[in-house]
Amino acid sequence: MINAPLPDRLCPRATSLGLAPFYGDIHNHSDLSYGHGSFPDALTKAALQLDFVSITGHAHWPDMPVGDPSIAHIVDFHVKGFAKLRAAWPGHYDKLRRADRPGAFTVFPGYEIHSGAHGDYTIVLADLADGPLELADDPAGLKAALSARYGDRALAFPHHIGYRTGARGINWATFDPDLSPFVEMFSMHGCAEASETERGYLHSMGPVDGHSTMAYGLEQGHQFGIIGNTDHHSGFPGSYGHGRMALYAPAHARDSFWDAMRARRTNALTGDRIHLLAQIGETVQGGTVTAGSDAQLAIEAVAGGAIDCIDVIRNGQLSHRISPAITPSPIDAESDETLIHLEMGWGARGMRHDWDGTLRLEGGEIRAVEPRFRGREIVSPLEGEDSGHAIPTIQSDGQRVTFSVTAEANPNNTTPATQGLMLRAALSGDAVIHARLCGQDIAIPAARLFEGAKSGNLGAIDTPAWRFHQLARAELWQWQGTVPLGRLDAGDTIYLRLRQQSGQMAWTSPIFVR
Repeated sequence: MINAPLPDRLCPRATSLGLAPFYGDIHNHSDLSYGHGSFPDALTKAALQLDFVSITGHAHWPDMPVGDPSIAHIVDFHVKGFAKLRAAWPGHYDKLRRADRPGAFTVFPGYEIHSGAHGDYTIVLADLADGPLELADDPAGLKAALSARYGDRALAFPHHIGYRTGARGINWATFDPDLSPFVEMFSMHGCAEASETERGYLHSMGPVDGHSTMAYGLEQGHQFGIIGNTDHHSGFPGSYGHGRMALYAPAHARDSFWDAMRARRTNALTGDRIHLLAQIGETVQGGTVTAGSDAQLAIEAVAGGAIDCIDVIRNGQLSHRISPAITPSPIDAESDETLIHLEMGWGARGMRHDWDGTLRLEGGEIRAVEPRFRGREIVSPLEGEDSGHAIPTIQSDGQRVTFSVTAEANPNNTTPATQGLMLRAALSGDAVIHARLCGQDIAIPAARLFEGAKSGNLGAIDTPAWRFHQLARAELWQWQGTVPLGRLDAGDTIYLRLRQQSGQMAWTSPIFVR
């Protein structure tokens, strides 16, 4: 019920290929090194809303500018963080093994290496057998070290690629697809799909450089998949809105997940657990097809809210745009299901509120529950200590959902800090949604929410508030169909980008024509 896999009827194309989407975060931080938040608690939080995780320690920075006194404070916390990880590394495997639950929640070991010259890389290990930190000064050395120790059971990928080369952004000249099946295109740093996006880099490290983007790498002929991760530094893997990844695998199993990553069957997500499949012939995202004529691109999409558009990006250019509002094509045309999204937070800046509540339906059935929980945003030790929140809880017995979570007030008018959850539910025409939020009883006819969102405060103005988002009919959050591509030429790249009306997004890895 909580994070339940999509039923076959909602992903028939994926099912026919023997695949299903699974969701994770393989680049995030805790107090394992210089991040905030308890490492064991981070594993517990990850299991609330992810299928798999790797919690990353900061390990090495060979070209750290140690001679520049103006950034001595930055050097100091990195040096201390590296030492902390080296001390914790041997014993941390026991905690990873205790958190791993085969078939339900898969845990991978991981760490990262900074580099001004080559860009930062996250290393992920396939297995939970104890092993040392393999460090190197460049991708070639890292590849040799990992291969010698782990064979093909390790990979490394560049993250926050959009910073300029020389300032910890990707260096396409030293990028190696054998080491890195994918790059991290989206995270809390922002979006590096192309030079201009609606989610630019805002971190103190600087803005996006056009030659460090996904678009430029594809234009240069590199072959790679894409993922999103949070790069969250406060012990909350999967923190909503900071980035996640999806992979397509035949089953919830360690080796199946590893094979999917190696095969680039991956998507980048901003937050919602969106299913977005691209297929040419028998090949899906990340794969390679041969040149030829009369190709068709098949698309299957199940979003986390009403879809604004699905774009087909071919050779870096928009070639088709699909709007379900104009050309509806739901997967389950007879569906009476909708998506009930409750969001909580707001209130006076600098304040927080502990939310507890229950949701139940009168004249409806809850079929799946998706937590949309965020962690606090504290990136470096220079920003202060993490005062901590209680670990969120969420449970469902199929009749009602019970939860507790702490929400910070939004820190400004552009950065959300709200908490939420989404129910996929079947509703009758006269269904009523019942909520009890912090002792306040709320009853809203579903018909009212089909007209528009409904909001309220727990007290007077500037008190914490809640919002039930507008409900969408199935034809707005599902789409299936084909797009004619015509002739495929060697060197072509094709990928999908989905945008919801809420602003949440998903991108598939490219399909390559070779």
